[in-house]
Amino acid sequence: MRSDLIFGALTHVSNRYQLCQLASKATRKLHKPNTRLQDTTNDVLDRFRDTVPMNAPETSAHKVELQERRAA
Repeated sequence: MRSDLIFGALTHVSNRYQLCQLASKATRKLHKPNTRLQDTTNDVLDRFRDTVPMNAPETSAHKVELQERRAA
């Protein structure tokens, strides 16, 4: 089911909005003509479950920067 794919992908992306943005961009790039869009979306979410869809060091550095701004 798609909900299982979404929860699996959320292990690497903590923000649901960001997951939707990444999944829609990846679906547009990976979609092949004459195939169902739903199958492409499921394939993207399955890939996100297995790998990190974005650079983890950049994300953690961004979080630290936001925390420093809030503290100041």
